[in-house]
Amino acid sequence: MTNQSVDRVKQWLKPLAISTLSASILIGCGANTEVKPEVKAAADDHHVEQKVAISDKWVARADSLSEDKTPPDPQMSDYGLDPKTGVFKHPVATRDYHGNKRFEGELDYWDTESYIKNMKVEAYYPITVEPFHTWQNIVDFDGKRYLYQYVRRDLKIFDITNPKDVKLLLTRGHTWGANGAGEVDENPYPEGEMFGAASIQWNKKLQKNIMVQGYEIRRFGLLKNKRTQPDKVEAIRKSKHLKGFKVYEMNGPMPQDWKLIATRTTDLETPNAPIGEQQGSGVRDLPAYFGGDTMYVAAAPSAKYSLTEYPNDLYSAGYQSWDMSDPSNPKLLDMLTVPGQIAFDPEHEKAFKENPRAGNRTSWMGARMSLFIPTPVEDGGKYGYAAMGGLGFYVVDITDSSDLKIVSHMNFEPSVAGTEGDFIDVSQVEKTGIVYFSGYPLNEDCFEPYKDVHMIDVSDPKNPTKIGVLPRPAAPADAKFTDFCQRRGSFGPKRTGYYTQPGTAVDGILPFNFYNAGLQIFDVNDVENPKVAAYFVPPFNTERVVEYARGNLSHSVYIEYDRNLIWLFTNHGFYALSTPLIGEPSFDAPTEIWPSRK
Repeated sequence: MTNQSVDRVKQWLKPLAISTLSASILIGCGANTEVKPEVKAAADDHHVEQKVAISDKWVARADSLSEDKTPPDPQMSDYGLDPKTGVFKHPVATRDYHGNKRFEGELDYWDTESYIKNMKVEAYYPITVEPFHTWQNIVDFDGKRYLYQYVRRDLKIFDITNPKDVKLLLTRGHTWGANGAGEVDENPYPEGEMFGAASIQWNKKLQKNIMVQGYEIRRFGLLKNKRTQPDKVEAIRKSKHLKGFKVYEMNGPMPQDWKLIATRTTDLETPNAPIGEQQGSGVRDLPAYFGGDTMYVAAAPSAKYSLTEYPNDLYSAGYQSWDMSDPSNPKLLDMLTVPGQIAFDPEHEKAFKENPRAGNRTSWMGARMSLFIPTPVEDGGKYGYAAMGGLGFYVVDITDSSDLKIVSHMNFEPSVAGTEGDFIDVSQVEKTGIVYFSGYPLNEDCFEPYKDVHMIDVSDPKNPTKIGVLPRPAAPADAKFTDFCQRRGSFGPKRTGYYTQPGTAVDGILPFNFYNAGLQIFDVNDVENPKVAAYFVPPFNTERVVEYARGNLSHSVYIEYDRNLIWLFTNHGFYALSTPLIGEPSFDAPTEIWPSRK
């Protein structure tokens, strides 16, 4: 770490001379908050205000910086399906809401039809690790290809060497079905252990596959509203697991082949603290690690990174860079923080209060994923791109990873509820200068603004320019609905997969997972006229999916560009798909080992 970098880290680590804060403020209560019985009925459908004393000083401080501006529920006359055009008009703004907001014209049943254009279903496997969200990785060993699908304590390992005859090799944790999570917890992890979001890369120095797993605090299933659940907030602060990352030598496809070689916390204030006392968020989503000397992770290093409105998150994450030249001894290089993240810091609080989202008790602020990097710095890459939710889009200079520098910043108009900036597709930027920046929906029934995929020209890194948005997918002509909002569940973009996918992305093609609209493949070769060129919209499955999980139809896509196969993960299983847009599929074993050893 350079002296300049050390000074920067020391500066934000200065102890805060503050006393314990107890604040009494107005908060917004929705269907998922703990409220008094006499106001619960109203809270289920309308935003109500009540005075609550917040005991956690960091949550209290963030809320004390602005009055409660939770978006009021819009009138039905202000949004909904236009009977003349058949097109849905989204609300201008809504609160975080996890119930249902039916509208006139919405289907009163789950659509069990599927729709397809310019694609082919090659295989389907009715196996569900979890219906809400999973991560995936693909690794080759001894001529076979393995798929890892997992989320925290639930894991399945598949042999996908023959995509039309996939074999389930290992289950850890639960399998989901018609009644929810299975009662049997197979081969459970020890308490505090899990399979964290992972990057698996070939390390040339060691001549081994190295796997880095991120360990993040749990939120969903534990915390609903940080303003009314102090016991849950305290439980997250004292999580009984690592907040950071682990590094493994991956000497074979199965867990018994993996050797743990390093454990690090992203808690920079008390890095020697034991489990249960470590601070911050841990590593969010998978690390940006390419097998070389440098790694980047999204993390909030302490509780003071608390300036976020989102009700079930305590942290506004920034970015850390780590020296991985010796994977068994990772060393911190730098911590990048953007304005508006740190409580009790006058400059940060000023920036936070100037953000139009301050007080809406809804917006996600800070990083959800690591830096998006088209070319690793070891290979001459100069820039990373940051999706910071309600804090906007950033271009970051990574040429000296011990001194990360902000090059430029873009703000967007608020689009709440939902996540406003979570993902950036950088697959086209090296040839076109364009990145694709997007958030994703969190409310069902389109009870929130539509989440556009923004096209940003970064050919001049100091002056990024928004040049348009991808078209909103239209309903199939043979469907019994005229707009995907009618189909129930969530509708909007998620991601185009991960940088860990085998092979190289195809020029001009973006395969976006789109929740109830399945897989939507965009042709962006004509920058001025991007279009949906193919799609596969899977059915809702009422027999295999518990009622409360049906709305999250498809949550992830993972692509084998070296075999031209697309894996779509849904709440009722996963599909192997092909399309001529990326090339003729191969069902033979891969000819080159992945991760690449070149």
